[in-house]
Amino acid sequence: MTTILCIDDEAELREEISEGLVDAGYEVIHANDGNEGLEMIRKHSPNLVLSDISMPHKDGFQLLKEIRETYPLFAYTPFIFLSALADKERILAGLKDGADAYITKPFDLELLLAKIEASLRQVELMEAENLDTFVLDI
Repeated sequence: MTTILCIDDEAELREEISEGLVDAGYEVIHANDGNEGLEMIRKHSPNLVLSDISMPHKDGFQLLKEIRETYPLFAYTPFIFLSALADKERILAGLKDGADAYITKPFDLELLLAKIEASLRQVELMEAENLDTFVLDI
């Protein structure tokens, strides 16, 4: 089963998102902030990370940068920002820093699910391509 890590310091919103993801067939794990999110990534190796940006201790930008630069095992894990910070500069910064998508709050669940499915599909395609690279013709 595909596991999604949902990181948000707003418990009610985190639960709302989780319910939608579970209803769509995903297993969901949670974190309250970037520090806890990093711990959950290292412990559970989720298939995708869905993260808020404005959080205490370590914000989403810091978490994404740390994952991409320090943890090569998770460098290609799809990472989607879900944030109330909707200005163009923030969105561009998130995408330039390596986020696979940036969805603004309030969000549409169907759009979120479509972005998640697209990101996971990209990983599947990359993995299949890498496997083909290692097939030997005999």
